[in-house]
Amino acid sequence: MAKKVTTRRRKKVKKNIPEAIAHISSTFNNTIITITDMEGNAIVWSSAGAIGFKGAKKSTPYAAQLVAQAISKSAQDNGVKIIDVYIKGVGPGKDAALRQFQASNLEVRKIKNVTPIPHNGVRKPKKYLNR
Repeated sequence: MAKKVTTRRRKKVKKNIPEAIAHISSTFNNTIITITDMEGNAIVWSSAGAIGFKGAKKSTPYAAQLVAQAISKSAQDNGVKIIDVYIKGVGPGKDAALRQFQASNLEVRKIKNVTPIPHNGVRKPKKYLNR
């Protein structure tokens, strides 16, 4: 007879964090939102793919809105009341996610765009001599 192995799952611990940072990463393919405490430790995260969208629907503003709605509810369950929002990327979902955070009961204290911008671009190719 084979033994039945049972594992116990830990109960999710609800944290009480009044201030947090929301990182919105919006690309042309997906929107990922992570809420961290002020030190950078992740509290909750989600993406349009994790919500259930597939293919081209993941990059829509509607998908980003639903992700932000789910994240804000989950963050409020952990005691978050004030958030700073850092937006990274060029996708269409960043504005919809930001509007959803403002529409929820979270107080948006700061909005900052942290999209990386190249200063000088890539190196030019070497010039070859025609022989």
